[in-house]
Amino acid sequence: MIKHKRALGGALTLALAVGVAMGTSTGNDMPRRNTAATVNAAESTNAADHARLRGLLHRLTTVDGGPGALVEMRDRRGGAMLTSGVADVKSHAPVRRDSRFRIGSMTKPFVATVMLQLVGEYRVVLDAPVERYLPGVVRGHGNDGRRITVRQLLQHTSGLPDILTYLSPKEVLNDPLAHHDTRDLVKIALAHPPIFEPGTGWRYSNTGYLLAGMVIEKVTGHTYGEEIRRRIITPLGLRATYVPGDASAIPGPHPRGYVRPGEDAPLMDITLINPSVAGSAGEMISSGADLNRFLDALVRGRLLRPAQLREMMKTRPTGNPDGRAYGLGLESRPLPCGGLYWGHSGDILGYATAGGATVDGRRATVMVNVGPGSSDAQDDDMKAAVRTALCEGRPSASQ
Repeated sequence: MIKHKRALGGALTLALAVGVAMGTSTGNDMPRRNTAATVNAAESTNAADHARLRGLLHRLTTVDGGPGALVEMRDRRGGAMLTSGVADVKSHAPVRRDSRFRIGSMTKPFVATVMLQLVGEYRVVLDAPVERYLPGVVRGHGNDGRRITVRQLLQHTSGLPDILTYLSPKEVLNDPLAHHDTRDLVKIALAHPPIFEPGTGWRYSNTGYLLAGMVIEKVTGHTYGEEIRRRIITPLGLRATYVPGDASAIPGPHPRGYVRPGEDAPLMDITLINPSVAGSAGEMISSGADLNRFLDALVRGRLLRPAQLREMMKTRPTGNPDGRAYGLGLESRPLPCGGLYWGHSGDILGYATAGGATVDGRRATVMVNVGPGSSDAQDDDMKAAVRTALCEGRPSASQ
């Protein structure tokens, strides 16, 4: 199931640590490696420029617990792809540069983009109540769609309880191929009281994005996945990007995806999973190159009209000490070389991803094939890799 900045971490770690068993366990830990991570570079004009990124990939695959990792980065001068570690702990095959992987909550910017396109077409009103589009759906236990707006769904200010708090990780891991109906997931969440009154706080809620997908379907008459394909994937030529629905396999070259049941436990292979458990909150598959192309097109105005892009980039603080602020499906973070980058991160069972782009054309995506993030250190090093890639060749703002 998707996780965003430890939203699932504690519950999943606890459930696995007390002995969740899966038939897909590899029975093996990560292979022994040399002290230096194996790194492949492509399209690089100066390999020495990547020293710090190599060091971060080394940490991700030898210290933080990830079997393999990649970073794909590009700017106006060119691009590079660095990989480290292994795609498969049995065969020890290296991570391929053209890898596809599950992107978890990085699905959310795609969903928010479609919603804001509908706003620009006057088919959705951001500050209209959810009740207008989903009558009677958000009700009970203090939750009321008449008092929650579409904007609040997209910005995590609705106060709706997060489905991840109440969906048992053990249930998902015991039957990873099971179909999960979106309405059933929403009902599970709404059987609990809200976290706060709508608009009075900020708390990450996957439930809001399940509802956003339902709004898109109600307004357009098509699934949110069909709209993402028609409005984003096809126009941008994202050939490695999919909204899989119930399909459990990852098409094309991909690393195996793993979970770790405990600090010293062997990795478990969870590559095959029915991603309907994540739905419009996190089911998509993509690649580093495709995610970078999408984020670049988004922040530079190729997917949204100026008015809607401004709404997406109106952020509010999240309370994170690193300065993270959240807009509508897009978050901003400060860069050590000055300015901000825009992006998202996400985890789903088997994979952890983070990516971002700047308005002047820099973009970077990082993936590790274990998820949810096995440690806070892994999350921190993934974010550091994104910042480093975006600031490469630029002096620190403090200098």
